Amino acid sequence: MHEMERRAAIEAVVEASSLGAAVQSNLLSTGAVNKEDRSPVTVADFGVQALISDMLATSFPDVPLVSEEDSELLRNPDNENLKDLVVAYVRRYRPTLTKESEIFKAIDRGKAQGGGLGRFWALDPIDGTKGFLRGGQYVVALALIEEGQVTLGVMGCPNLPLHSLQKKDYLGCVFAAVKGEGSYCRGFDEPEEIKISVSSLSDPADALFCESFEPSHSSHDQVAHILELLGAKRPPLRMDSQGKYGLLARGEGTVYLRLPTRESYEEKIWDHAAGTIIVEEAGGRVTDLRGKPLDFSRGRTLNNNKGIVATNGLLHERVLQAVKAVSTGNALRHSAQSAGKSRG
Repeated sequence: MHEMERRAAIEAVVEASSLGAAVQSNLLSTGAVNKEDRSPVTVADFGVQALISDMLATSFPDVPLVSEEDSELLRNPDNENLKDLVVAYVRRYRPTLTKESEIFKAIDRGKAQGGGLGRFWALDPIDGTKGFLRGGQYVVALALIEEGQVTLGVMGCPNLPLHSLQKKDYLGCVFAAVKGEGSYCRGFDEPEEIKISVSSLSDPADALFCESFEPSHSSHDQVAHILELLGAKRPPLRMDSQGKYGLLARGEGTVYLRLPTRESYEEKIWDHAAGTIIVEEAGGRVTDLRGKPLDFSRGRTLNNNKGIVATNGLLHERVLQAVKAVSTGNALRHSAQSAGKSRG
């Protein structure tokens, strides 16, 4: 089941990850990119989206694509240099896309709205923007969603060691999972796949908790309180991208927490679809902060969920209890502060 889709998704992600790696290497190695210049990751975002979109459209022309970018920025005459870079990279990896209009059309296929009917692809071309710009971790993440359920996920992680974070003899790995068929990992140049599974740890004291590198993406303070409640002894691993799902799926990480820093924030489906099925097929569990399964049937965002809790399954209920305790404490403190201000 899904053999053709799985093969096509892996091929597209591997090819697009090479494009991303080339952009990161060529444009960041010059030393000419300052902290405010996001052009390298922008080139990679557009290039990867165009490449994967066109590859998928060739094999599955009737399956829509939900993704992050559209071509409006590149069509602006003020961004001609940026456009030229995107076009050059795409043509290098996809010579059949000879016209700019074809590249724009491929990018704009990502405007689909998703939902709970039919099937569609969900793509995050470069997940981990700041990691990419630092020369660190980023992921090309692709998932297939059918009738609101994720049925296939592939992640390309060009800078993640294949075997472990400590063993860096081979950089770059691809994770893949199909619903009901398990999760696997392989190297970019090593087609042999290894079946992976989550950690068997049941004591939070020994667990490795993972969280976003950027404090704007997840509340580091709340995670610290949760770890304290659980008696976790190891410091949390902070890393960009959905690569954290990969670490959890192969048993290197134990828990991944993403706690929203503002109440109104809605997670994007492409930020979690591939990672979710890879963890679940490896034996883990993924829910929101309230223990609800992630709902990918609501369009382009997870607007029926708040935050992310991903674990090896054995620790899930204990982590959810700690999350609830910390969230309740924060709410009570906020209520008391608001009451004090109103009296003042």
